[in-house]
Amino acid sequence: MDFGFSISPSSTINLDKVDFTLYDRLCEIEPDAKKCMACGSCSATCTAGPWTGMSVRKVILGIQRGKESEAEKMLKGCMLCGKCTMVCPRGINTRHLILSLCRIYGEGER
Repeated sequence: MDFGFSISPSSTINLDKVDFTLYDRLCEIEPDAKKCMACGSCSATCTAGPWTGMSVRKVILGIQRGKESEAEKMLKGCMLCGKCTMVCPRGINTRHLILSLCRIYGEGER
């Protein structure tokens, strides 16, 4: 009998097997990355978000969870408009954080 839905595959992430090299490298360059509390203010104000899926919050969480390729794809949608920087309650310079991540990905330091 078909009820019109199916069971989704597990999205469990084993954090014991995640390589934190990229996140550690980011925190060396941008210590503010540790201050992010994933509130979503940056994502809510993102001009590019609805069309490209860009979300600074998701990028940081993706890097922390070992999903570097997904984070790299999201970064390509950023227009560097700076709205996220203006609304961050922790005062994180998200534009500089995004540029630092792009530089890390460009250098191949993963």
